[in-house]
Amino acid sequence: MHRKPAFRKTLMGLDFPNPIGLAAGFDKNAGLYRELAAFGFGFIEVGTVTPLSQPGNEKPRMFRLPDDHGLINRMGFNNEGVKAMVDALKNRPAGLIIGGNIGKNKVTPNEYAVTHYEICFRELFPYVDYFVVNVSSPNTPGLRELQEKEPLTLLLKRLMELNAVKNPKPILLKIAPDLTNSQLDEIVEIVKESKIQGIIATNTTISREGLKSKEELLKESGGLSGLPVKKRSTEVIRYLRQKAGKDMVIIGVGGIFNAADAKEKLNAGADLLQVYTGFIYEGPGMVKKILGELEH
Repeated sequence: MHRKPAFRKTLMGLDFPNPIGLAAGFDKNAGLYRELAAFGFGFIEVGTVTPLSQPGNEKPRMFRLPDDHGLINRMGFNNEGVKAMVDALKNRPAGLIIGGNIGKNKVTPNEYAVTHYEICFRELFPYVDYFVVNVSSPNTPGLRELQEKEPLTLLLKRLMELNAVKNPKPILLKIAPDLTNSQLDEIVEIVKESKIQGIIATNTTISREGLKSKEELLKESGGLSGLPVKKRSTEVIRYLRQKAGKDMVIIGVGGIFNAADAKEKLNAGADLLQVYTGFIYEGPGMVKKILGELEH
Protein backbone atom coordinates (compact mmCIF):
# COMPACT_ATOMS: atom_id res chain seq x y z
CA MET A 1 0.00 0.00 0.00
CA HIS A 2 1.40 3.38 -1.04
CA ARG A 3 1.09 5.90 1.81
CA LYS A 4 2.26 9.50 1.53
CA PRO A 5 0.72 12.40 3.43
CA ALA A 6 0.16 14.32 0.17
CA PHE A 7 -2.14 11.58 -1.15
CA ARG A 8 -4.17 10.92 1.99
CA LYS A 9 -7.84 11.68 1.69
CA THR A 10 -10.60 11.30 4.25
CA LEU A 11 -13.87 10.64 2.52
CA MET A 12 -17.11 8.99 3.68
CA GLY A 13 -15.49 8.64 7.10
CA LEU A 14 -12.70 6.48 5.63
CA ASP A 15 -9.00 7.35 5.56
CA PHE A 16 -7.71 6.56 2.05
CA PRO A 17 -3.89 6.36 1.91
CA ASN A 18 -4.01 7.32 -1.77
CA PRO A 19 -6.76 7.91 -4.35
CA ILE A 20 -6.14 4.95 -6.70
CA GLY A 21 -8.20 1.83 -6.10
CA LEU A 22 -8.71 -1.46 -7.88
CA ALA A 23 -12.13 -1.71 -9.52
CA ALA A 24 -14.47 -4.63 -8.93
CA GLY A 25 -14.25 -7.63 -11.25
CA PHE A 26 -10.59 -8.44 -10.65
CA ASP A 27 -10.71 -9.94 -7.15
CA LYS A 28 -14.17 -11.43 -7.52
CA ASN A 29 -14.00 -13.70 -4.47
CA ALA A 30 -11.75 -11.59 -2.18
CA GLY A 31 -8.98 -14.14 -2.58
CA LEU A 32 -6.17 -11.81 -3.68
CA TYR A 33 -6.59 -8.55 -1.78
CA ARG A 34 -3.49 -9.04 0.40
CA GLU A 35 -1.25 -9.57 -2.63
CA LEU A 36 -2.92 -6.77 -4.61
CA ALA A 37 -2.40 -4.31 -1.75
CA ALA A 38 1.36 -4.73 -2.26
CA PHE A 39 1.05 -3.06 -5.70
CA GLY A 40 0.21 0.26 -4.05
CA PHE A 41 -3.58 0.43 -4.26
CA GLY A 42 -5.21 2.83 -1.82
CA PHE A 43 -8.30 0.63 -1.66
CA ILE A 44 -9.60 -2.57 -3.22
CA GLU A 45 -13.14 -3.38 -4.31
CA VAL A 46 -14.05 -7.06 -4.25
CA GLY A 47 -16.87 -8.76 -6.17
CA THR A 48 -19.25 -8.48 -7.84
CA VAL A 49 -20.65 -11.03 -5.40
CA THR A 50 -24.09 -12.67 -5.52
CA PRO A 51 -25.97 -14.55 -2.78
CA LEU A 52 -25.34 -17.96 -4.38
CA SER A 53 -22.31 -19.14 -6.31
CA GLN A 54 -22.66 -19.16 -10.09
CA PRO A 55 -20.34 -20.14 -12.94
CA GLY A 56 -20.92 -17.05 -15.11
CA ASN A 57 -21.20 -17.13 -18.87
CA GLU A 58 -19.60 -19.74 -21.11
CA LYS A 59 -15.93 -19.35 -22.03
CA PRO A 60 -14.35 -17.68 -23.90
CA ARG A 61 -15.80 -14.61 -22.20
CA MET A 62 -12.96 -12.08 -22.11
CA PHE A 63 -11.23 -10.61 -25.15
CA ARG A 64 -8.24 -8.31 -25.35
CA LEU A 65 -8.35 -5.51 -27.96
CA PRO A 66 -4.67 -4.45 -28.11
CA ASP A 67 -5.21 -2.11 -31.08
CA ASP A 68 -7.67 -0.15 -28.94
CA HIS A 69 -6.12 -0.70 -25.50
CA GLY A 70 -9.42 -2.21 -24.45
CA LEU A 71 -11.10 -5.36 -23.15
CA ILE A 72 -14.48 -6.88 -23.89
CA ASN A 73 -15.83 -9.07 -21.13
CA ARG A 74 -19.03 -10.98 -20.61
CA MET A 75 -18.01 -12.77 -17.43
CA GLY A 76 -21.54 -12.75 -15.99
CA PHE A 77 -20.86 -12.32 -12.27
CA ASN A 78 -18.94 -15.59 -11.93
CA ASN A 79 -18.25 -15.94 -8.20
CA GLU A 80 -18.30 -18.41 -5.31
CA GLY A 81 -21.18 -16.70 -3.48
CA VAL A 82 -21.37 -14.35 -0.52
CA LYS A 83 -20.67 -16.96 2.20
CA ALA A 84 -17.32 -17.82 0.58
CA MET A 85 -16.47 -14.12 0.38
CA VAL A 86 -17.26 -13.65 4.06
CA ASP A 87 -14.88 -16.51 4.90
CA ALA A 88 -12.17 -14.90 2.77
CA LEU A 89 -12.58 -11.54 4.54
CA LYS A 90 -12.79 -12.77 8.14
CA ASN A 91 -9.06 -12.37 8.80
CA ARG A 92 -8.42 -9.30 6.65
CA PRO A 93 -5.50 -7.09 7.71
CA ALA A 94 -6.19 -3.81 9.49
CA GLY A 95 -5.64 -0.60 7.55
CA LEU A 96 -6.63 -1.84 4.10
CA ILE A 97 -9.86 -0.31 2.80
CA ILE A 98 -12.08 -2.90 1.11
CA GLY A 99 -15.33 -2.23 -0.73
CA GLY A 100 -17.95 -4.87 -1.42
CA ASN A 101 -19.58 -4.77 -4.86
CA ILE A 102 -22.94 -6.54 -4.70
CA GLY A 103 -25.28 -7.92 -7.36
CA LYS A 104 -28.00 -10.47 -7.99
CA ASN A 105 -27.91 -14.00 -9.34
CA LYS A 106 -28.63 -14.41 -13.04
CA VAL A 107 -31.68 -16.66 -12.54
CA THR A 108 -33.38 -14.25 -10.13
CA PRO A 109 -36.11 -12.14 -11.76
CA ASN A 110 -35.84 -8.38 -11.28
CA GLU A 111 -38.95 -8.30 -9.09
CA TYR A 112 -36.97 -10.27 -6.46
CA ALA A 113 -33.69 -8.41 -7.01
CA VAL A 114 -33.97 -6.33 -3.83
CA THR A 115 -33.87 -9.52 -1.75
CA HIS A 116 -30.58 -10.56 -3.38
CA TYR A 117 -28.89 -7.21 -2.76
CA GLU A 118 -30.23 -7.31 0.79
CA ILE A 119 -28.71 -10.78 1.43
CA CYS A 120 -25.29 -9.66 0.20
CA PHE A 121 -25.52 -6.43 2.20
CA ARG A 122 -26.40 -8.18 5.47
CA GLU A 123 -23.79 -10.94 5.09
CA LEU A 124 -20.93 -8.63 4.11
CA PHE A 125 -21.75 -5.75 6.45
CA PRO A 126 -19.22 -6.61 9.21
CA TYR A 127 -16.42 -7.31 6.73
CA VAL A 128 -16.26 -4.43 4.22
CA ASP A 129 -15.75 -0.67 4.60
CA TYR A 130 -18.18 0.47 1.92
CA PHE A 131 -20.72 -1.02 -0.49
CA VAL A 132 -21.27 -0.63 -4.22
CA VAL A 133 -24.62 -1.47 -5.76
CA ASN A 134 -23.97 -2.87 -9.23
CA VAL A 135 -27.00 -2.45 -11.50
CA SER A 136 -24.95 -1.51 -14.56
CA SER A 137 -23.21 -4.64 -15.79
CA PRO A 138 -24.36 -5.47 -19.33
CA ASN A 139 -23.65 -9.19 -18.79
CA THR A 140 -26.59 -10.21 -16.60
CA PRO A 141 -29.82 -10.16 -18.65
CA GLY A 142 -32.17 -7.36 -17.57
CA LEU A 143 -29.84 -6.03 -14.85
CA ARG A 144 -29.55 -2.56 -16.35
CA GLU A 145 -33.33 -2.18 -16.11
CA LEU A 146 -32.74 -1.75 -12.37
CA GLN A 147 -31.15 1.65 -13.17
CA GLU A 148 -34.63 2.96 -13.97
CA LYS A 149 -36.15 5.35 -11.45
CA GLU A 150 -38.74 3.22 -9.67
CA PRO A 151 -36.76 -0.02 -9.11
CA LEU A 152 -33.56 1.85 -8.29
CA THR A 153 -35.23 4.12 -5.72
CA LEU A 154 -36.84 1.09 -4.08
CA LEU A 155 -33.54 -0.80 -3.95
CA LEU A 156 -31.43 2.04 -2.56
CA LYS A 157 -34.01 3.07 0.03
CA ARG A 158 -34.24 -0.52 1.27
CA LEU A 159 -30.46 -0.75 1.65
CA MET A 160 -30.43 2.58 3.49
CA GLU A 161 -33.10 1.22 5.86
CA LEU A 162 -30.82 -1.73 6.64
CA ASN A 163 -27.94 0.71 6.97
CA ALA A 164 -29.67 2.77 9.66
CA VAL A 165 -27.59 1.31 12.48
CA LYS A 166 -25.09 2.79 14.93
CA ASN A 167 -22.16 2.68 12.48
CA PRO A 168 -23.60 2.79 8.95
CA LYS A 169 -21.42 1.93 5.95
CA PRO A 170 -21.10 4.20 2.91
CA ILE A 171 -23.15 3.03 -0.09
CA LEU A 172 -22.31 3.97 -3.68
CA LEU A 173 -24.08 3.24 -6.95
CA LYS A 174 -22.14 2.05 -10.02
CA ILE A 175 -23.63 3.37 -13.25
CA ALA A 176 -23.24 2.67 -16.97
CA PRO A 177 -21.55 5.12 -19.34
CA ASP A 178 -24.41 4.62 -21.80
CA LEU A 179 -26.95 6.70 -19.85
CA THR A 180 -28.30 9.89 -21.42
CA ASN A 181 -28.04 13.26 -19.64
CA SER A 182 -31.71 13.09 -18.65
CA GLN A 183 -31.10 9.61 -17.17
CA LEU A 184 -28.06 11.00 -15.32
CA ASP A 185 -30.27 13.80 -13.95
CA GLU A 186 -32.62 11.11 -12.60
CA ILE A 187 -29.70 9.22 -11.06
CA VAL A 188 -28.55 12.37 -9.23
CA GLU A 189 -32.10 12.90 -7.93
CA ILE A 190 -32.34 9.28 -6.75
CA VAL A 191 -28.94 9.42 -5.03
CA LYS A 192 -29.92 12.61 -3.20
CA GLU A 193 -33.37 11.30 -2.30
CA SER A 194 -32.09 7.94 -1.02
CA LYS A 195 -29.17 9.68 0.79
CA ILE A 196 -26.53 7.20 -0.35
CA GLN A 197 -22.98 8.61 -0.46
CA GLY A 198 -22.34 8.74 -4.17
CA ILE A 199 -21.63 7.24 -7.56
CA ILE A 200 -18.99 5.16 -9.31
CA ALA A 201 -18.72 6.38 -12.90
CA THR A 202 -18.51 4.30 -14.97
CA ASN A 203 -18.96 0.62 -15.69
CA THR A 204 -18.26 -0.88 -19.13
CA THR A 205 -19.99 0.29 -22.32
CA ILE A 206 -22.03 -1.63 -24.88
CA SER A 207 -20.92 0.86 -27.56
CA ARG A 208 -18.39 -0.21 -30.21
CA GLU A 209 -17.97 3.21 -31.77
CA GLY A 210 -14.65 4.28 -33.31
CA LEU A 211 -12.70 1.06 -32.67
CA LYS A 212 -9.76 -0.14 -34.77
CA SER A 213 -9.82 -3.81 -33.79
CA LYS A 214 -10.75 -6.64 -36.17
CA GLU A 215 -14.43 -7.03 -36.98
CA GLU A 216 -14.68 -10.52 -35.46
CA LEU A 217 -13.53 -9.14 -32.10
CA LEU A 218 -16.00 -6.27 -32.26
CA LYS A 219 -18.85 -8.73 -32.80
CA GLU A 220 -18.24 -10.27 -29.37
CA SER A 221 -20.99 -9.32 -26.93
CA GLY A 222 -20.16 -7.90 -23.52
CA GLY A 223 -18.95 -4.75 -21.86
CA LEU A 224 -16.09 -2.76 -23.36
CA SER A 225 -13.56 -1.17 -20.99
CA GLY A 226 -10.23 0.63 -21.21
CA LEU A 227 -9.18 3.47 -23.48
CA PRO A 228 -12.36 3.40 -25.63
CA VAL A 229 -14.51 4.33 -22.61
CA LYS A 230 -12.13 7.00 -21.23
CA LYS A 231 -13.70 10.05 -22.90
CA ARG A 232 -17.30 9.12 -22.10
CA SER A 233 -16.47 8.21 -18.51
CA THR A 234 -14.84 11.61 -18.00
CA GLU A 235 -17.84 13.36 -19.58
CA VAL A 236 -20.18 11.55 -17.19
CA ILE A 237 -18.01 12.49 -14.18
CA ARG A 238 -17.93 16.15 -15.23
CA TYR A 239 -21.69 16.21 -15.81
CA LEU A 240 -22.46 14.54 -12.48
CA ARG A 241 -20.19 16.93 -10.59
CA GLN A 242 -21.86 19.96 -12.18
CA LYS A 243 -25.34 18.61 -11.40
CA ALA A 244 -24.69 17.14 -7.95
CA GLY A 245 -22.47 19.84 -6.44
CA LYS A 246 -19.45 19.21 -4.26
CA ASP A 247 -20.96 16.96 -1.58
CA MET A 248 -21.70 13.82 -3.59
CA VAL A 249 -18.78 11.38 -3.72
CA ILE A 250 -17.72 10.40 -7.23
CA ILE A 251 -15.25 7.59 -7.94
CA GLY A 252 -13.95 7.85 -11.49
CA VAL A 253 -13.13 4.74 -13.50
CA GLY A 254 -12.67 4.14 -17.22
CA GLY A 255 -9.54 4.30 -19.34
CA ILE A 256 -6.93 5.27 -16.73
CA PHE A 257 -3.51 4.12 -17.93
CA ASN A 258 -1.15 6.88 -16.70
CA ALA A 259 -0.86 10.01 -14.55
CA ALA A 260 -2.31 12.26 -17.28
CA ASP A 261 -5.46 10.07 -17.42
CA ALA A 262 -5.69 10.15 -13.62
CA LYS A 263 -5.39 13.96 -13.56
CA GLU A 264 -8.06 14.27 -16.23
CA LYS A 265 -10.56 12.34 -14.10
CA LEU A 266 -9.65 14.25 -10.93
CA ASN A 267 -9.96 17.59 -12.74
CA ALA A 268 -13.38 16.53 -14.06
CA GLY A 269 -14.57 16.15 -10.48
CA ALA A 270 -13.67 12.63 -9.31
CA ASP A 271 -12.77 12.31 -5.61
CA LEU A 272 -11.11 8.92 -6.02
CA LEU A 273 -10.14 6.71 -8.96
CA GLN A 274 -10.27 3.03 -9.86
CA VAL A 275 -8.40 1.03 -12.49
CA TYR A 276 -8.88 -2.35 -14.12
CA THR A 277 -8.03 -2.52 -17.84
CA GLY A 278 -5.10 -0.12 -17.48
CA PHE A 279 -3.70 -2.43 -14.79
CA ILE A 280 -3.99 -5.40 -17.18
CA TYR A 281 -2.08 -3.56 -19.93
CA GLU A 282 0.44 -1.58 -17.86
CA GLY A 283 1.29 -4.27 -15.33
CA PRO A 284 1.91 -4.43 -11.58
CA GLY A 285 4.08 -1.30 -11.40
CA MET A 286 1.30 0.91 -12.75
CA VAL A 287 -0.14 2.33 -9.52
CA LYS A 288 3.19 3.28 -7.95
CA LYS A 289 4.28 4.82 -11.27
CA ILE A 290 1.13 6.97 -11.51
CA LEU A 291 1.44 8.07 -7.88
CA GLY A 292 5.11 8.93 -8.42
CA GLU A 293 4.21 11.10 -11.42
CA LEU A 294 1.30 12.76 -9.61
CA GLU A 295 3.74 13.98 -6.96
CA HIS A 296 5.51 16.22 -9.48
